[in-house]
Amino acid sequence: MEIRRAEEKDLDGINHLLRQVLMIHYNGRPDLFKRDTKKYTDKELLDIFKDNLRPVFVGVDDYENVLGYAFCVLQQHNDDQILTNIKTLYIDDLCVDENMRGQSIGKQIYEYVISYAKMIGCYNVTLNVWSCNPGAQRFYEKCGLIPQKIGMEKIL
Repeated sequence: MEIRRAEEKDLDGINHLLRQVLMIHYNGRPDLFKRDTKKYTDKELLDIFKDNLRPVFVGVDDYENVLGYAFCVLQQHNDDQILTNIKTLYIDDLCVDENMRGQSIGKQIYEYVISYAKMIGCYNVTLNVWSCNPGAQRFYEKCGLIPQKIGMEKIL
């Protein structure tokens, strides 16, 4: 598997995986997530692919099929009143095709993201994981991530 920055030719494969992620979240929290929609329009995706502050990495096979992706966002709080100005690479979304899971694809993409973050001088890598997706939480824990903060709610 090759891991590289996403390109226009990856649009269909990424859209396919975005739909899989949406359905995981919709099935877990239909009160919060809409069914049968897209997180991004194709134009938004193409703009994100070109944005160096929002790198998207894809794992592709020999035929350029997208096996997984990681959407990332560079964050830094310069001149903030209380936060230090560390550089963080936030993983907004990481997905492996549901038919390809269990083959270390996600781990390889995650490790690529970690290497990239180190290369550009990040202090840390962060992400959020939904409680309705315990498989994702176990995956991230196996990768060595620990809770930084916990979001809580009370439904009224």
